[in-house]
Amino acid sequence: MTRKNIQQFPLLILMLNMFIVMTGIGLVIPIMPTIIHDFGAGGKTFGFLIATFAFAQFLFSPLAGDLSDRYGRKKSIVFGLILFSSAQFLFAFSNHLALLYVSRLIGGIGGAFLIPSIMAFVADITTVETRAKGMGRLGAAMSFGFVVGPGAGGFLAAFGLRAPFIIAGTVAALAALLSIFFLKEPVKEAVQSATKQRESLLKQLTLSIKKPYFILLVMMFTLSFGLSNYQSTISLFTDEKFGFSPSDISILMVTGGLVGVIVQAFVLNRVLERFGEVRIMNTMLVVAAISMVGILFATGFVSVLAISAVFFTAASLLRPSINTTISKMAGNEQGFAAGMNNAYMSIGNMIGPALAGTLFDINMGLPYVFGAVIIGVTLFICIRWARGKRHQVASSVH
Repeated sequence: MTRKNIQQFPLLILMLNMFIVMTGIGLVIPIMPTIIHDFGAGGKTFGFLIATFAFAQFLFSPLAGDLSDRYGRKKSIVFGLILFSSAQFLFAFSNHLALLYVSRLIGGIGGAFLIPSIMAFVADITTVETRAKGMGRLGAAMSFGFVVGPGAGGFLAAFGLRAPFIIAGTVAALAALLSIFFLKEPVKEAVQSATKQRESLLKQLTLSIKKPYFILLVMMFTLSFGLSNYQSTISLFTDEKFGFSPSDISILMVTGGLVGVIVQAFVLNRVLERFGEVRIMNTMLVVAAISMVGILFATGFVSVLAISAVFFTAASLLRPSINTTISKMAGNEQGFAAGMNNAYMSIGNMIGPALAGTLFDINMGLPYVFGAVIIGVTLFICIRWARGKRHQVASSVH
């Protein structure tokens, strides 16, 4: 069996796991406004429920990344799938708002163990040259999960609001079994971070400041912060402004996610090879900011659909570009870097939706204006970092 065949099979399982998790996350989008209304809550509660998931990811991602370096990617992935499955069942049968928050906490912990471990696993089974392609395929699986998730949520909601979560919990449990029996631990050439004494979250965050990819981690935070303003409130926005039904929101999210899948599967690797990560990041940041402002001028379903498609195209190119660049700079600390990457992303996903939900209750257009401003800050950071990197290369030559 060739090295290529050895790499492809685990990558397929990893993509499947990522797809299942993102489907479970995405299916709540079209039905969340209905759930929130049933509990007599508004945009603030919506935002804080999303932020709770990200908060748990933030707290546990560094630990999960470190544990995956120490004890193996497979164990972390299986544990994460079990937690994620449990969270889905708890959400399905929750009759009190407090239990919804508990469910989101458990799901966030599961995501913390899953996402960094899967990303580090991909780094272990790819070379520097094939890293972008592997991350691109993983990103495509994430986007495809968001395609199927909202569609499945809108369809299964016809059988009751609990049905989507029961199905998601069952599928995640089956994915855990699949991983136990068919996913083999990757053989790493070196496990540098596994020899280090485990540090607290605060110490790991402090340690990340000294890493060469720290600015990229900051960019992941600001990017997630800005993008989440759009993603966390678009279902509420279209429900309030245009009266979109769960099926309308499903079509909206499915189309946007499908665009992301196509871009990541067929476009990402080519544009990265031709233009490089930095130029793609700069361009897509501009596109994302324009899209966020543009949604305020939408007049109906078609215009919302078109603007969302552009937005999701930008997002589908941005995150893999940053992930790939961080992974290339991480060396032997793939687990640590992936954990920190997920932690900074989670901070943005935590603060962004909470603030966006609060702003939405004040004025439904505020989350998009503020999100565009944050995306602009990300662009400024990216430009400054790229200039500093060029100067550093020029100085080393001379």
